[in-house]
Amino acid sequence: MNLSRLDLNLVVALRALLEERNVTRAGQRVGLSQPAMSAALSRLRRHFDDDLLARVGGHYELTALGQVLLDRASTAYDLLERLFASQADFDPAKESREFELVASDYAVAVFGAEFARVVHQEAPGIRLRFAQTPTTVVDATDTLLSTTDGLLMPHGVISDFPATDLYQDRWVFLVADDHPSVDDRLTREDLARLPWVTYRRTYDAPAVRQLGMLGIEPRVEVSVDSFQIMPLLVGGTRRIALIQARLARLLAPLAAVRVVEPPYEAVPLREALWWHPVHTHDAAHIWLRETAARVGKRMADEPGEMSGPRRASTADVIHGADAIHRQRE
Repeated sequence: MNLSRLDLNLVVALRALLEERNVTRAGQRVGLSQPAMSAALSRLRRHFDDDLLARVGGHYELTALGQVLLDRASTAYDLLERLFASQADFDPAKESREFELVASDYAVAVFGAEFARVVHQEAPGIRLRFAQTPTTVVDATDTLLSTTDGLLMPHGVISDFPATDLYQDRWVFLVADDHPSVDDRLTREDLARLPWVTYRRTYDAPAVRQLGMLGIEPRVEVSVDSFQIMPLLVGGTRRIALIQARLARLLAPLAAVRVVEPPYEAVPLREALWWHPVHTHDAAHIWLRETAARVGKRMADEPGEMSGPRRASTADVIHGADAIHRQRE
């Protein structure tokens, strides 16, 4: 394929046509007349030797190849847009643009909120958009990172991409304030006996793998795709939940729950900002990463952090002074 002979404007037309499945609407979307968009469709059909859009009754449907090209066209468009938006210099106080960061609701609550406050103060023209991490993150990491500005995710889930370490966290358990059979600590027998609330995605995979290595099989009673909902599903029940200590500190006072330490040495959580190599030398992305690292360091150095683990009481949680374990690298 000789890219020099291709009109990259066809990528814009292809994406609009496949997503709109209507020549007129696709033209309106990209600012082309109906005849001009029809001509673009004809060129695309000749190039791919396929109709791409097939008339069925009074509307168009995608052909098999058109369905294949749907996601690829969107990915190619986003990548080209980011490629040509690259800058040699970046002044955050004067620039106006949007960064999209993919993150779990945990990362947004614990890190994203503070990061957004810093950006608001230092770069008033910068907009942040946090998108939910898709379930395909492990299988399609390259595609995801090539079409976004960064991914907030702990180590141990993905690899082979550049990352900036942000802060550390640790895993704790939540139980109801009035749990009938759990006092100040859980036993391994409790972990196997009691019903669980679990996070059904893969971002806590290292912690879940550790449970499996210990021979503990959680008896899952409720699963959700939001870390922030888990305390509400624990309060007033016999359920337990494995959750990040920093998030527990934020949410425990809002639900009838308390923090209990794991009955084993839980693997620490190291949150990082991951990016695609195409962004490595871009001035705007360098600023984004440096700012994120600065916010992460501030979190690691905040009062209340401790170099070693200890038991966290309900009072610790309520007063925001529970121990946050920092693993020495």
